[in-house]
Parts: sequence; C-alpha cells; structure tokens
Amino acid sequence: MPRAQSKTDLLASATRERAAFERLVAPLTPAQLARGGILGEWSVRDVIAHLVEWEQMVLRWLAAGERGETPAVPAPGFKWSQLPALNAQIRAAWAPLPGDEVLARAAASYAETIATIERLADDDLFTPGRWPWMNRNTLAA
Repeated sequence: MPRAQSKTDLLASATRERAAFERLVAPLTPAQLARGGILGEWSVRDVIAHLVEWEQMVLRWLAAGERGETPAVPAPGFKWSQLPALNAQIRAAWAPLPGDEVLARAAASYAETIATIERLADDDLFTPGRWPWMNRNTLAA
C-alpha cells in the first residue's frame, strides 16, 4: 500500500485500517487476547497496548512541539538505541490492564489521533523535519 500523500488519503487509510483491525479483534475472547505467543511471548493484548502507547507518545511529542518545547524522544531517559528496554517498560506498565480496558484505550487513542490529523494542515503532516525533534521524518510516516 503506497504512503498517503495528503491528509485526505491519510484519514481514508487510517479509517480503512482501523476497520480491518476491529474485524480481526472483535471475535477474540478475553482468553485469546491474553494468550502469549502471538509475537514471541507477547499476547494480542500486549501488542495492542504497545501500539497504543507509541501512538500516545507521538501525540505527546507533537503537543510538546506545538508548545515550542523539545520532547524527550523516544521517551525520558531512553535513547533510540534502547528501544528493547523501553518496550519492556511499556509492556510491564500495561500488564495489569485487562484486554477490554486495553481495547477501550485503543479506541480512545484512535479517536484522539484522528482528531489530531483532522486539525493539522498537510504541511504539518507531510513536511520532513517540521519540528526539530522529527529530524528528517514526517509526522504522517
């Protein structure tokens, strides 16, 4: 699938992919969500929680950038070379949450992400290095 080149394309892609995600997850029981082994020892619930946390981190980076601040990326106390440790910390932080709570947070994060995309200009989404913390990346990437 080609990368979106406009906000309209990005929103259409996000909507399409979210619908596919919901079709995959909807029939899963709590036990299936929690069963490890889907990705190494991780469960479906772990993977969803991981994705939600990263989505929220990007939203926090953006909010800091919009305030004129430079966010700690990828996270306070971590460098990009330390992603395995950061991901382990994320997994541990979300571990107490049941699958239904993780799914509820995923839905809320998706809604927040869509609202953020809708309010941003195409330049904000697609200009490489729009904020200093992005290096040469685009927000939509």
